[in-house]
Amino acid sequence: MGITKTDFMRGMQCERMLWLDRHHPEFKVIPPFVQKRLDRGNEFGDSAMGIFGEYTEVKEYYPGTKYPDKVKMAAKTRELLSEDTKIICEAAFMDGEGNYCAADILRKTDDGYEMYEVKNSPSVSETFVKDTGFQAYLIRKCGVFLKRVFILFNSGDPEDPFEIEEITDRTNRYAVWVEENIGKLGEIAQQSGEVLTEMGSQCSYPYKCWYYGYCEACSSQMKIEDVLE
Repeated sequence: MGITKTDFMRGMQCERMLWLDRHHPEFKVIPPFVQKRLDRGNEFGDSAMGIFGEYTEVKEYYPGTKYPDKVKMAAKTRELLSEDTKIICEAAFMDGEGNYCAADILRKTDDGYEMYEVKNSPSVSETFVKDTGFQAYLIRKCGVFLKRVFILFNSGDPEDPFEIEEITDRTNRYAVWVEENIGKLGEIAQQSGEVLTEMGSQCSYPYKCWYYGYCEACSSQMKIEDVLE
């Protein structure tokens, strides 16, 4: 079983976070304000799908849920690519190791493909660029000639909310970083024993970890045991 873009980015922040995501997601606590921000981001992403005109959205879910069936998502994307579909939203890709990602908008041009990642943010952060590094690495590994990469972000103008910035060169540099680390993180995600990492700056940057309370409790318990010994 491989890893997703989210797995990769969380694993680069903290390997223990990645391990807990895979083995003990029940310890995760998502603050309500964070969930609202995520929901707003999804709504903004949905509103951007038609920015270039008619599109096809890949929607392959497990029965009775809204959870993507990654294998079927990737298979449907391959089918659409073979049909020269011009614009694919939620285009999904999976390699032989099971590593997976989805692109918000994949657009066919005369000389290849362009990817647009949609972010409900007033600017382009370095974390967003790192995200696209994972996607670019995997999309190209799956045989797609991805030539240009863009972030589509929120201009703040209700009448014209979509602003676009090209980040191709920066994305390409991070794609190399992804290739160098993806195998290691895949092994960490699958190992049986819990990854033990001391709490530090990685607990809050670039995002506060959703397992902060769990790790804090574990750290306190370890200190008590040290005293008792």
